[in-house]
Amino acid sequence: MHRETASIATPAGEVTGTLDLPAAARGIVLFAHGSGSSRFSPRNNFVAGALRSAGIGTLLMDLLTPTEDEVYRTRFNIGLLAERLGLAADWLATAAATRGLPLGLFGASTGAAAALQLAAERKAGVAAVVSRGGRPDLTGQVALARVTAPTLFIVGGRDAGVVELNESAFHNLHCKKRIDIVPGATHLFEEAGALEEVARLARDWFSQHLS
Repeated sequence: MHRETASIATPAGEVTGTLDLPAAARGIVLFAHGSGSSRFSPRNNFVAGALRSAGIGTLLMDLLTPTEDEVYRTRFNIGLLAERLGLAADWLATAAATRGLPLGLFGASTGAAAALQLAAERKAGVAAVVSRGGRPDLTGQVALARVTAPTLFIVGGRDAGVVELNESAFHNLHCKKRIDIVPGATHLFEEAGALEEVARLARDWFSQHLS
């Protein structure tokens, strides 16, 4: 397993991520965490571990500097988050270890909106997208309609309000798409077996589409 730190300069300072790459990786998945979380998110790291076991590399990235993350409204600045996610994607496209690998995006909560905005902008540059408990409604209808990468929404069946927001956004997607609702799961998928199901669904989706 190859591991290195991604340090990316932004106008506001440096943001940091952790790259883990299995030998002969079939692709790379860039993670965008939700507001108030970080690259150390135990849920995202759990999913990332499942991807790596399937031969898929992962980059878990902080999209805001520590100072920016202290400002509540900045956490919901989807345009800024998508811009930073784009910088991370550029880093992957030029790094020796990951250059040329198909790119997948995994977004949680507000990070899902940033991932979808980037997918709308990069089109062929993004091979697949997975949203976990995401807020795809924050992406905007125009951007959702421009996404061409196969996209999977994973939502907890007891995530009140978020299920409806995902279903509404789902109808605005015109790409290959699927929505999976995990029965009995709430927003953080803390229930027994719920996060394992998220990891399985994400692993299978990326394994199918990162080629």
